[in-house]
Amino acid sequence: MATTITLEGAARTEFGKGAARRMRVANLIPATVYAGGEEPVFVQLPMKETTLSLRHTNALFTIKFGDETKMAVVKDVQRNPVKRIVEHVDFYEVKAGEKIDVEVPVFVEGTPKGAAVAFVDIQELKVRADVANLPEKIVVNVDGLTDGSKVFAKDVVLPEGVVLDVEDPEESVVTVEVPEDAADEAAPVETAPAENAE
Repeated sequence: MATTITLEGAARTEFGKGAARRMRVANLIPATVYAGGEEPVFVQLPMKETTLSLRHTNALFTIKFGDETKMAVVKDVQRNPVKRIVEHVDFYEVKAGEKIDVEVPVFVEGTPKGAAVAFVDIQELKVRADVANLPEKIVVNVDGLTDGSKVFAKDVVLPEGVVLDVEDPEESVVTVEVPEDAADEAAPVETAPAENAE
């Protein structure tokens, strides 16, 4: 189930770098809500609440401004490269019941056998889901998997109502293998006889 977040802001009437700077001084973030084929809507949102809400991947936002309400998902976030503060957010308007494509981060859980370690080959998987059911993450269980095991995109267990939307379902998402340094440690090491120090 998607995290649903409500943000209350106001319509934006000033534009340009100077206006954006004034907004940020007032603890507001300029944002744009894009809608397919329609004119975008320009809003300003509270900085603290918006920044905290952006920690949720694929959250569903209800954006209120004036008498209007828009349902949207995050399309792009611009951050200051030095201060890391959010400078601008682009949203994409969605409708209830609409299915959209999203990128979902991949995590692993469980412990492989022996010295084997799980490596995530694809950091994010592209899936298609209802806007009310966008997953925040996809978890791949590697419990008991042995060295050389792979979990392919087609084998990933997805939440109900979520469909894989990748070009190659045979692509490896997680690989389980013994790291080279661990394999080296397991092998007997031949030591050269110590030379007599003069």
